[in-house]
Amino acid sequence: MATRANSSRERILSTAEAIILQKGFAGTTIEEILDKSAITKGGFFYHFSGKMELARAIVERYIEMDNAVFDELSTQADKLSEDPLQQTLIFLNLFTDMVGGLTTVHPGCVVAVFTYEAQMLDDGIQDLMRDGMLGWRKMMAQRLEKIQEKYPPRLDTSTDVLADMFSSSLEGGIILARLFGDNQALINQVQAYRSHLRLLFEPT
Repeated sequence: MATRANSSRERILSTAEAIILQKGFAGTTIEEILDKSAITKGGFFYHFSGKMELARAIVERYIEMDNAVFDELSTQADKLSEDPLQQTLIFLNLFTDMVGGLTTVHPGCVVAVFTYEAQMLDDGIQDLMRDGMLGWRKMMAQRLEKIQEKYPPRLDTSTDVLADMFSSSLEGGIILARLFGDNQALINQVQAYRSHLRLLFEPT
């Protein structure tokens, strides 16, 4: 069971993240976070020395949660097939199934929002975001390398570039989903990436 201190810290983080995704980091004040999370100023500063430390904690939490989701979907996908291409195609389908099950439009990506305001963040936070993206690249690149060992691609391709295409499909899809108010836009982008992999690797 979470302690009261952990519960209040999590409430601050989840509230701050939701506001920042709507208004940006610069447009979010500590006072607004306190009001929306029903936390006193003393309670806030018990957990965070200021807005920069809060930003660091939000990025760490976001990347950790995304990694947990990807790990869970990867485990499920890998149990359903022994073929590396099919495992990755299933992984992408499981991701779109998860998005399709959301009851609201995807709230956005913390890393994307903070990247647009990188000049306001210290080098440590920017390094965290970069490391997070590199981690997602590594996850997908490992899958792609296994696929290439069994299925030579029809065109010369860079594993890292193809892995980054997964991240760009997600980020672009999230932007479209928010603009159109429909998660199907995100699902379509991930499925387009899935189709690209099939065209590149599937035997005729």
